Amino acid sequence: MAWVTLFVAGILEILWATGLKYTNGLSRPWPTAGTLLALAGSVALLAIAMRTLPIGTAYAVWTGIGTVGTVMLGAVLFGEPLTVTRTLCVGLILAGIAGLKMAN
Repeated sequence: MAWVTLFVAGILEILWATGLKYTNGLSRPWPTAGTLLALAGSVALLAIAMRTLPIGTAYAVWTGIGTVGTVMLGAVLFGEPLTVTRTLCVGLILAGIAGLKMAN
């Protein structure tokens, strides 16, 4: 169950990181409120997952999910480049997440 909780925390991290782009420097009230709610939920679920999972594993997987998801959404929503180098680096992050999952 801790892994499911951590995965949901990672999804919320993607949402708040992407949401920051829509807040216009935290000046738009509704996007800012949604972003802050996603942030709070993400950190709360990370803390719950850390009751069971090692801190290094949980934090690395949480940030990895957030990083990969944010890179992908940046490409889809904002037209950010998805070069071969960026794609390979995202693949390395995914490999690290899988490796940490298998190590537990």
